[in-house]
Amino acid sequence: METATIKDIAKALNLSTSTVSRALRGSYEINPETKRIVLECAEKLNYRPNPIALSLKENRSRAIGVVVPEIDNPFFSQAINGIEAIAYNRGYHVVIFQSHESYEREVVNIQHLASRRVDGVLISLSGQTTNITHLRDLQDKGMPIVFFDRFSDEIDTHKVIADNYQGAFDGTEHLIARGKKRIAHLAASSFLSITTERVNGYRAALQKYDLPFDENLVKYCGFSIQDMEVVIDSLLQESNPPDAIFTVSDRLAMACLSTLQKRNIRIPDDMALMGFTNLKVAGLLAPAFTSVVQPALEMGQRAAELLLDLVEKKSKTPIAYQTIKLPTELIIRASTTQ
Repeated sequence: METATIKDIAKALNLSTSTVSRALRGSYEINPETKRIVLECAEKLNYRPNPIALSLKENRSRAIGVVVPEIDNPFFSQAINGIEAIAYNRGYHVVIFQSHESYEREVVNIQHLASRRVDGVLISLSGQTTNITHLRDLQDKGMPIVFFDRFSDEIDTHKVIADNYQGAFDGTEHLIARGKKRIAHLAASSFLSITTERVNGYRAALQKYDLPFDENLVKYCGFSIQDMEVVIDSLLQESNPPDAIFTVSDRLAMACLSTLQKRNIRIPDDMALMGFTNLKVAGLLAPAFTSVVQPALEMGQRAAELLLDLVEKKSKTPIAYQTIKLPTELIIRASTTQ
């Protein structure tokens, strides 16, 4: 099938080629409704930008780098889908690296992306990253960088995140409303921004209902079954064990479910269990998971749009960086209801 051109889209919509071109690039000069119509028409006509021609014309690589902790984490897979959709429609390739939650791997990834002369970088920090010199050095050399999900306040740039505080607050409040008084929170690395935000939301909900915050009920753990078994056994050996567990992610919740079932603990009769992310499988498990929706696809889309706007910025006026906080939603299922 012959690939459509910008002229074909313009003719179909009775628009000028310059308007179509700017709409496909996501230009602020074009109103959102026109952008939507143009993108829908481009998809219908099988329009595909020519990255090689564009890169020669603009002296850019027409590629952006993406660094995530793990691609096999469904949250990051969904975010990458959002990133690629925006990049593709604007004529960019996407180069993806995994840090595997390693600071050293993250540094190497950034070095590789710089050597490949990508036009910008989207990154979600590893669980070990506390030093962001590698990113600051890259930004100082003129490379646009945008954070999504996991970020550092030490770099002034765009950030796209979920409302982790409110999501954790809502989840904890739901468990309290179900009569739970000893709610454990299984958190990720203590270095991560998402960990701090979710622990703070969890703690605020306890405080609202005059429930004590017990540090012994907050556990920082990895995602493996072995890690989970150690954490669960530690919680169950408490003199006053928890009656509910709220995990920082659905991946942790699934490992937690498996571990609890091996110990003949019934969900939700003996222990309520909920996660954070709302993976596609959450509603298919037995029991189905209560979970906080983290809008991964939209997060990836918004982050990609912001990065490409930085890449294509022509004005020399100072940039007003944004922190975009996307709302979460609590989906209640069988794992917390009796």
